[in-house]
Amino acid sequence: MPLSIQKLASRLTFRQLQVFKAVNDLKSYSKAGELLGLTQPAVSSQVRHLEQALGMPMFEYVGRKLYCTAAGEEMARCVRSVFRELERVQNSLAALEGQVAGELRLVAVNTAQYVVPYMLSAFLQLNPQVTVSVAVVNRAAALQRLNDNADDLVIMGMVPAERPLASLPFLDNELVPVVPSGHPLLRQQTVTPQEFLDSGLLLRESGSGSRLALELHCQAQRLRATPTIELGSNDAVKHAVLAGLGVAVLPKLGVLSELALGRLHVLDIRGFPLRRSWCVVYPQARHPTPAMRAFIDYVQQNIRQFERMFLRHRELNSAVGHQGTD
Repeated sequence: MPLSIQKLASRLTFRQLQVFKAVNDLKSYSKAGELLGLTQPAVSSQVRHLEQALGMPMFEYVGRKLYCTAAGEEMARCVRSVFRELERVQNSLAALEGQVAGELRLVAVNTAQYVVPYMLSAFLQLNPQVTVSVAVVNRAAALQRLNDNADDLVIMGMVPAERPLASLPFLDNELVPVVPSGHPLLRQQTVTPQEFLDSGLLLRESGSGSRLALELHCQAQRLRATPTIELGSNDAVKHAVLAGLGVAVLPKLGVLSELALGRLHVLDIRGFPLRRSWCVVYPQARHPTPAMRAFIDYVQQNIRQFERMFLRHRELNSAVGHQGTD
């Protein structure tokens, strides 16, 4: 016989719901413990007490993988609703005080990770009650997360026009052809695009936005771009170039220090740099939360400031490089 609402409410605790949500989201007791600052036995104990209160198991293992039971799926929907309501109340109370509060879940594609910290610095000073989380993924994963409506805002380039997405361009992203110091191509007066691409091209994995930008450029210019090595991040590609494993097309903001110090060099090649814009993106059907709206407005009002900020950042790196070569 089902418990009355009063009895059920007396047996459940908010901590149990919080732990349940973390285990369900991460599909792991140990990862949930890391997220919440609990030991794995403490997480297991909270879930066990929740199951005892409800009289049904919430999770089950199939092989070594953790799954929600049917009862767990129903509980997950309920818990998501509870947390959404708590966030709504938090936002409403903050609005009564004339402040913006709540969680802002951002996703940044790999190339945008160099930009996001600078954007957030002033925003969080203006909105100290907003809690921000940032996940860094490749373009394919960012598009999937947009499709799943899993986050608040995505910072990416090359926004697909065929999808119902709202986007706000805010900063240029230059992709430049780089080689390491001492590379044979540096001794040539002119370098053709195909010569560069045939010099041991290092590429990101399929699904990366920077790789897609280069592939689209090569298709339009009828160039061959065959990778010698594929790597999973721009930093990995950069270090592979520094190690002499090949050449690459990388976001300029990600290699400013290496360029300033003379460890990497940008080649003057026809058709480069590739220019794209970083954009703040979200589904058109999504109703922005107060934290989302505050961040969008902040970006829109500070586009010129971002441009000046990164220009100063580039000049500072250049000055450091000149001091190092004196």
